[in-house]
Amino acid sequence: MRHADRGSNLMAKGQDGFTPVGPRLVPASEVDGGALTLRTYVNGEVVQEDSTRNLIFTIPELVADLSRFVTLEPGDVILTGTPRNSRPVVPGDVVEVEIDGIGRLRNEVVEADHDLAPLGAMPKVTPDVRAAALGANSPRPVVLSEEAKAALRKVAVATLTVQLRKRGIRDTFMRGLKPTRPDLRLLGYAHTLRYVPLREDVRDADTAELNAQKGAVEAISEHEVLVIDARGEETAGTIGDILAMRALRRGATGIVTDGGLRDSPAIAELDIPTYFKAVHAAVLGIVHFPLETNVPVACGGVLVMPGDVIVGDAEGVVVVPAALAEEVARDALEQEEREEWAFERVSEGDSVRGTFPIAPDREAEFDEWRAKRRST
Repeated sequence: MRHADRGSNLMAKGQDGFTPVGPRLVPASEVDGGALTLRTYVNGEVVQEDSTRNLIFTIPELVADLSRFVTLEPGDVILTGTPRNSRPVVPGDVVEVEIDGIGRLRNEVVEADHDLAPLGAMPKVTPDVRAAALGANSPRPVVLSEEAKAALRKVAVATLTVQLRKRGIRDTFMRGLKPTRPDLRLLGYAHTLRYVPLREDVRDADTAELNAQKGAVEAISEHEVLVIDARGEETAGTIGDILAMRALRRGATGIVTDGGLRDSPAIAELDIPTYFKAVHAAVLGIVHFPLETNVPVACGGVLVMPGDVIVGDAEGVVVVPAALAEEVARDALEQEEREEWAFERVSEGDSVRGTFPIAPDREAEFDEWRAKRRST
């Protein structure tokens, strides 16, 4: 319902059953509103965790501000928003929200047993609504077709850079990164994490049990790649073997960092393609502070938007804008077939003239070669 309701969220959040409250009402005098820890579980797994200590405005300030304009009555509910890492849920998922010392509220997501009356706005998924739901800032997040995924698992990163350059996008290859496992291919959607230079007062003000680094790992989904913006800083690790294993178990398809890699021998044994700039045994906290997730980042000198398609091979990593991924995959596969034919011809003694690129008078020869190749 949100596509028609971004201003008020009345239809998106105000329908019966959409905003459960409980499991009990607690008088304000019985709790410390400035030190409440909230956790959200989906199917038993923590997906959100934070404290009211980290609210920009305290609860008394929120009440005072609202009271300037609105008459508040006992029992009124003030909704302050939600911690980071919220994600879409589907029918069958069980969502539990817990506040330490108060209790846990459990709800199962169910499909409605009736259709809405055809009056006013009806449910619809638009690209911008999908982007908001996924936490992605890309205006056109996509889900790749099986054909596109098969192509992107096959074609070389070098081929993809050619196709992107043809579309006017020149700077897409991450610089200075190397793989732990050159034998593994990387393909997935960017789930970004941004590190900033460490500043002690900012670090000390973050009282959440999980910092942004651990929160990003705990929130990563299947088919996503953790892309870490470490500013090219090589003097500390940015991720180690335990968090890499956790990302793998959550279904992540890769890790990319333009900083140091800690526990590199252990990570190299994992079946998760990992790209890094340097090896460094020190923990990230000596130079980095993990600030935020699923925001635009710079990694290896390349802009990465959440939801972009990340592809890697033994040569390195390329960023494919989400909106272009389908056509780039299709045309890259065509390009590689042409280059394979040209390679065969040159290896047999042909000149590159007329073969690379293919001259018009040799297109029929190429078509015959391709048809025979595909039939076998």
